[in-house]
Amino acid sequence: MDRSSLLQLIQEQQLDPEHTGFIGADTFTGLVHSHELPLDPAKLDMLVALAQSNERGQVCYQELVDLISSKRSSSFKRAIANGQRALPRDGLLDEPGLGVYKRFVRYVAYEILPREVDRHWYFYRHRSCPPPVFMASVTLAQIIVFLCYGARLNKWVLQTYHPEYMKSPLVYHPGHRARAWRFLTYMFMHVGLEQLGFNALLQLMIGVPLEMVHGLLRISLLYLAGVLAGSLTVSITDMRAPVVGGSGGVYALCSAHLANVVMNWAGMRCPYKLLRMVLALVCMSSEVGRAVWLRFSPPLPASGPQPSFMAHLAGAVVGVSMGLTILRSYEERLQDQCGWWVVLLAYGTFLLFAIFWNIFAYDLLGAHIPPPP
Repeated sequence: MDRSSLLQLIQEQQLDPEHTGFIGADTFTGLVHSHELPLDPAKLDMLVALAQSNERGQVCYQELVDLISSKRSSSFKRAIANGQRALPRDGLLDEPGLGVYKRFVRYVAYEILPREVDRHWYFYRHRSCPPPVFMASVTLAQIIVFLCYGARLNKWVLQTYHPEYMKSPLVYHPGHRARAWRFLTYMFMHVGLEQLGFNALLQLMIGVPLEMVHGLLRISLLYLAGVLAGSLTVSITDMRAPVVGGSGGVYALCSAHLANVVMNWAGMRCPYKLLRMVLALVCMSSEVGRAVWLRFSPPLPASGPQPSFMAHLAGAVVGVSMGLTILRSYEERLQDQCGWWVVLLAYGTFLLFAIFWNIFAYDLLGAHIPPPP
């Protein structure tokens, strides 16, 4: 049912004769049960819960129209949380006759979202178009770039030790700070097959479900914010080191998701969540440890410093701050969240500081950076 047909029905039934903008809860419930409204069962449950939650026993007409139009106001979650009628907790798990794709959508809902009302909402309104193209495209581009350089250098592990590797226009090198695109494009280069495999696996296993639920714009913003923060942090804390790999973006996604799971532990219904949490932390810590080892104890002779590990840590900080704010605001406008503006201000302040640092600090501190390749 679209907005116009709902408006016509309400006018025909004279549900709001005094034009107050509110409809009685009992009147609305009677409308739901007496008319064959073409709504899915989950949305009907949500509408009735919304009707029963109002202190005055009324439904705001505009909230009702927004809900029918798949627009969620900030009052929707409060209404459901305070409602007298609870949504069925196992409705999606008991849903019969689902195809392969809808089963995957249900899996994603239980993997990412901590509340049953959100899982119902996502499951019934999800559409396969547009698909989660951002994470898939980034991963495909990283694989293509790695294959090209692997074939060109005839080296598939520890590529950074090849003298020609650092000459790539994609790698961030402190001697090429003026080439601003390198602060982002380094995410397409990787140390070797082991780093690429780790990042690609996490991007597909965590990034794709997150993009399916939260959308391309939010997840791409989080990923690129982690990538940019990674290179800028290295330029401040490890001034002589280059940076390669998409670990800043990957750790932003993973840290945001893990923090969201921890903060909503009781509501998360994903199986074996404790075991999976431990495995994820062990894998992420091992990757950071490997990066630290390569930075300070290179196993092969190198012509200059090896890539820094600080991008991993910077990405994790972005994930816990900006990422957690994004994931906790499912289907709500970020600009309406006070925490979002605080995080955005902090990130903007960091960017300005990092820009001025890269312009002035290297000369003022007399940093001895390796010559650019």
